[in-house]
Amino acid sequence: MVRNIVVLGGSSHAQLNTSICDYLQIPAGNVLLSKFSVGETRVEIQESVRGKDVYILQSGCGKVNDHLVELLIAISACKTASANKVTAVCPLFPYSRQSDIPYNKTGAPLSKASNCYNKPDFPYSFESKPQTPHPDHPPSLGLTNGVNGLHKGLEKLQADNGIPDAHSIQHGRNGYFVRGPPNRSDTLDSQKSSLSHRQRNWSSSSLANGINHDENGSTSSKDAQFQPRPGYKQWVAQAGTLIANLLICAGADHVITMDLHDPQYQGFFDIPVDNLYARPLLKDYIRKKIPDYQQAVVVSPDAGGAKRATAIADGLGMPFALIHKERRPTKITDRQNATMMLVGDVSNRTTILVDDLADTSNTITRAAKLLKKEGATKVYALITHGVLSGDAIERINASALDKVVVTNSVPQEEHKKLCPKLEVLEVGHIFAEAIRRVHHGESISALFQYD
Repeated sequence: MVRNIVVLGGSSHAQLNTSICDYLQIPAGNVLLSKFSVGETRVEIQESVRGKDVYILQSGCGKVNDHLVELLIAISACKTASANKVTAVCPLFPYSRQSDIPYNKTGAPLSKASNCYNKPDFPYSFESKPQTPHPDHPPSLGLTNGVNGLHKGLEKLQADNGIPDAHSIQHGRNGYFVRGPPNRSDTLDSQKSSLSHRQRNWSSSSLANGINHDENGSTSSKDAQFQPRPGYKQWVAQAGTLIANLLICAGADHVITMDLHDPQYQGFFDIPVDNLYARPLLKDYIRKKIPDYQQAVVVSPDAGGAKRATAIADGLGMPFALIHKERRPTKITDRQNATMMLVGDVSNRTTILVDDLADTSNTITRAAKLLKKEGATKVYALITHGVLSGDAIERINASALDKVVVTNSVPQEEHKKLCPKLEVLEVGHIFAEAIRRVHHGESISALFQYD
């Protein structure tokens, strides 16, 4: 039995909280979780946590935003109640797929697909391209219909009407011109040609500013409102940094999670982050449940998960294959039409798809269809976080997948009732052992051993 410790369970995953408390042989912490009629989250810690180590379990599934706010309020409540240390235990970390989007040297996100608006030769609008000239490019013309054009038009209008401006007024007492002495070529012919030139410039500037001149010289505004040309202007939210700052500001001293979708997420925190792995569970399942597993092929459904899949394949001495997704859509909304290509040989073999997260299950079902087309006899899918939102269950039931194995990092009771292909692995003991080792100051490196 572990002493001087409190494990509080959020409303996202009560079954996993019970499993962790049973492993640690401690009662679950007494906490009241509810909502006011207006929809605000209410959290009350109904036992003393003074001087204790508090572990708050909350998974990023279901109503993610409500669960995140509930976690933040619970952390703040424990810190206010003088808890010694508060650790956020998030089996599925919320917003883990929305880490900060990297930029290239021109300022555009690397994940942005090319279109007619972000190509180098596209005529940028004044909102999207700075006016500072580049060393290799000529200076820009300024705003086509902004303040600069208006000032120039007014100056030319004053010159046509013979009204001197502030820069051309002669200072009588000092006896000099601001713009220097007048030109010697102020003849009648030169003045006429200058006047006609100014009229042409004023006419073109007026048209650029949305003003039409008729033959009598009167002006009329355009019927249509001014619309700037669509330039490349996109604001990208840094969700990774935001979530990390929220947890730190709420008072979290430590974060424990499992299989982060993007390992760089740990760098957004100024507090320790322990990223546990479900790899030992998946390898143990392959050894015990898949017959003749050494002749099977471990397949990564995309290039991003290749490192994860090769680690399992190398540890078990199995061959490896990769599915490459060719993303060249005609529009940015046509990402679902990406073609898939198999790199490797799966003919007459059992295949094992390995991925960290399945949300809509579109990737693994399309990968299974491709593997069956290439001659695979059976297709297993081993997923750490089976979110399975939307029509994912129906898609899996109708797919070529023979078995889908997920962990209970998110609740799977309802999913298991609806999907006969689904099998669930328990991860409660992994988090319980991590909590026990962290509480006693022991090393948790043993939990990172893959063999």
